[in-house]
Amino acid sequence: MEPILIDCVQHSLRDFMYSNAIFICERLCAEFPSETNLQLLASCYLRNSQAYSAYHILKGTQLAQSRYLFAMSCFRMDLLNEAETALCPPNEPSAEVPNGAAGHYLLGLIYRYTDRRKSAIHHFREALSIDPLMWAAYEELCVLGAAEEASVVFGEAAARCLQKQYLHHGLGSQNLHVSNEDRNFSSARSLSLEDFSPRHLKHMQGSNIRDIPGNYHNSAVIGGASAQSLTGSSSNMPFYNTPSPMATQMSGVAPPPLCRNMQQNGPNLNTVGADGSPKSTVNSTVQAPRRKVVDEGKLRKVRKQISSRLFIDSGTRRSTRLSADAGSNTSTMMPGNGNTNTSKYLGGSKLSSMGLRSMASRKGQTWSNENIDEGIRNETSEDSRLNVTSSSAVPIDSRSLEHDGASALLNTSRIMLGTSEILSLLGILGEGYRLSCLYRCQDALDVFLKLSHKQYNTSWVLSQVGKSYFELVDYLEADRAFSLARRASPYSLEGMDIYSTVLYHLKEDMKLSYLAQELVSTDRLAPQSWCAMGNCFSLQKDHETALKNFQRAVQLNSRFAYAHTLCGHEYVSLEDFENGIKSYQSALRVDARHYNSWYGLGMIYLRQEKFEFSEHHFRMAFQINPRSSVIMSYLGTALHTLQRSEEALSMLEKAILADKKNPLPMYQKANILMNLEDFDEALEVLEELKEYAPRESSVYALMGRIYKRRNMPEKAVFHYGLALDLKPSATDVATIKAAIEKLLVPDELQDYL
Repeated sequence: MEPILIDCVQHSLRDFMYSNAIFICERLCAEFPSETNLQLLASCYLRNSQAYSAYHILKGTQLAQSRYLFAMSCFRMDLLNEAETALCPPNEPSAEVPNGAAGHYLLGLIYRYTDRRKSAIHHFREALSIDPLMWAAYEELCVLGAAEEASVVFGEAAARCLQKQYLHHGLGSQNLHVSNEDRNFSSARSLSLEDFSPRHLKHMQGSNIRDIPGNYHNSAVIGGASAQSLTGSSSNMPFYNTPSPMATQMSGVAPPPLCRNMQQNGPNLNTVGADGSPKSTVNSTVQAPRRKVVDEGKLRKVRKQISSRLFIDSGTRRSTRLSADAGSNTSTMMPGNGNTNTSKYLGGSKLSSMGLRSMASRKGQTWSNENIDEGIRNETSEDSRLNVTSSSAVPIDSRSLEHDGASALLNTSRIMLGTSEILSLLGILGEGYRLSCLYRCQDALDVFLKLSHKQYNTSWVLSQVGKSYFELVDYLEADRAFSLARRASPYSLEGMDIYSTVLYHLKEDMKLSYLAQELVSTDRLAPQSWCAMGNCFSLQKDHETALKNFQRAVQLNSRFAYAHTLCGHEYVSLEDFENGIKSYQSALRVDARHYNSWYGLGMIYLRQEKFEFSEHHFRMAFQINPRSSVIMSYLGTALHTLQRSEEALSMLEKAILADKKNPLPMYQKANILMNLEDFDEALEVLEELKEYAPRESSVYALMGRIYKRRNMPEKAVFHYGLALDLKPSATDVATIKAAIEKLLVPDELQDYL
C-alpha cells in the first residue's frame, strides 16, 4: 500500500495536481507516519505555496533533509532566525549543513538578508565548490561584488569536480541498473507472450510495479526541495540517486533510475558491480518471491529461448553493431541513455579515438562464428545470472568486457566533452554577468558577444545586454535589446522593471503603457509588473498613483530592492523627504550595493543643504559604480558646496571623460567656474555644451548670468530670451524673469532686495 500511495503522490506532482498530491500524501502519513513520508508531504505543501503548512509539519524533526525543508519553509515565511537554527543547530556547531550545495546556498541567502556579508560569501562559495553548476550561487556572489573571475570559478577545478561526480559516483551504478533493465526488456521483446506462463507474466509485471514507487520515493525525499520537490520537475539524472531510509527498507540495493531505458540496443549484458564482482540487480528482497513462483524447469526453458532468440534470430550482436558503427564513424550508441549521437560531438578527443580504435580492431573476425560462440557463452552466463545467489561467480566474456571498456571510454569522452562545453558556456555568461554587476558595462557587452547565436538571442542574455546599455545611458540601444528579449520570450519578466524605466526616460508613454498592461496580464503577482505600471503613472506626473503601484510591488516582494528605490523617487517628487529616506534605506537593507538608493539619499541631503551627508552618500554610490557620469557630476557639486572646488573640478573632468554625451557635468563645471569668476573658461565650456544640448534652456540661462556678471546686459538679455523661447518649466520661467528684472542691479545688492 505504501509504495502505491507514494507513486500516486509523485504522479500528481509531475502533473502539477498539487491538491491531489497533498490529499493522497496525508493518507500516506496517516497510515505510515514516518519522517520520510512527512518530508514528502512538506514538499507537496511547498510546491503549492503553503510554506506555513510545511513549517508546522516539520517543526521539531531531526533528519538532515527535514531540517532543510523546514529551513526553506522558514525562509519563505521570512523567519530567518529559525531557518538559520534549522540549518546550523547551536548545540551542534560542527554539524554539516544539510542538503549539500542547496543547503549552503540557502544559508548564504539567510546571511545576506541579515547583513552578514562575509558569512554569506563563504557559503555561496561553498555551494559552488560542491556543485559548480549552481549558477544561482555565482549570481549572488556577483550581486555582492565578491565573485571571482568566471574563468577561475568554472575552470579546471570545476571540470574535475563534475567529471568525478558524473564518472565515479554515478556512471557505474547507472550502467548497472540500465544494463539489467535493458536485458530484461530485450528478453521480453524477443519472446512472444505464449512463451511465458500466466503466473510468470503476472509476477514479472507485479515486480515492475513495486520497483517504481521505491525509486520515486527516493528521488522525492532525497532530492528535497532543491532537486525535485521545489522545482516542480522530476530529476532524470540517476547520478544523484542516493538510497533513503525508506528505500533501504524496501530493497537491498539502490532502486533503479527514474528514467528507464527501453531501447533494445542497451549496454552489454555482463555487468561488473561496484565492488569488482559481477552482480545483478535482481538480487533484492522485492523480487525474491519470483524465484518461489516460477517452476525451475520452465525457467530453464525460458533461459534457452532467451539465449537462442537474442543471439541467433536477432542477427548481428549489439557489440558487433557498436564496433561496425564506430569503425564507419557514423553514429555511436552510448550506453545508459538509448540516444543516438553523431560522432561530431566526440570531436578530436583522444579518448574517443582510442575507443573507436579498440572496437574497430575486431572487424576482421568472422561474424557468423562469433555469433554462434557468443550465443553459447551467453547461455551459460544467463544461467549464472538468473541464479540469484550473490556470492556465486559469473563467467565473464573477455570480449564483452573489452567492448564494455570501449563503451566506457566513449562515455567518459562524452562526459568530459559535455562538462567542458557546459563550463565554457557558464564561463562566458558568468564573466559577462560579473562585469555587469561591477558596472563595467562595455566590457560585459564585449563578453556577451562571444556567445553563440543561439545563446545570445535568449531572453536572459538580451535582458543583461539591455541593462548594460541602460547603465551606459544609451537608452535607444537598451530599448532595442529589451524589445528583442520580449520577442524571444514574451512570458519572461527578467529585466522588465529596468525596461519600463528605459521607456520612462525616452518618454515613450504609449510603449510604456502597453508594456505595463502586458506585464500585469501576464503575472499580476510579479513586482516587475507593478514597477512598470508605476513608471507609467510617474511619466504622466501622477505621482500618488505611481507610489501606490510601487508600494504594491514592495508588498508582493519585500526583497525587491528596485521597488523600494522607485518608492523613494516618488516620495522625493512629492517632497516627502522623510519617507523617501526610509524607502531608500529599506532598499539598502536588501542590497547594500544598490547604488541608486545611495544616490537618492545624496540628492535628498543636497536639497536639504546637508552637504556633508550628501557628499558621503554620493561617494558611496561612486564607489559601487565608479563609471557613472551622473554620480560623478553630483559628487562634484557636493564637493563644491563644501568649498572643495579643486576636487570638484577634478571629479567633473572625470565625469565628462566618462560620458561626453551627458551635458550635466559640463554644465556643473561651467557653474563652478563662474563661481570662481573664471568667466572666459566657463563660456568656452558652455559654447561646447550647446553643441551637445542645443535645446537646453538652462545652458542659455547660465550664459545670461555670466554676461550679467561681466556687465554685458545686452548679451545677458539676449540669452535670457533664448532660454525663455525653449519653454522651460514654470519654476525656471519665474527664475529667468526675475533675473531679467534685476538685470541692472549689482549682484552684491541682490541679497538685500
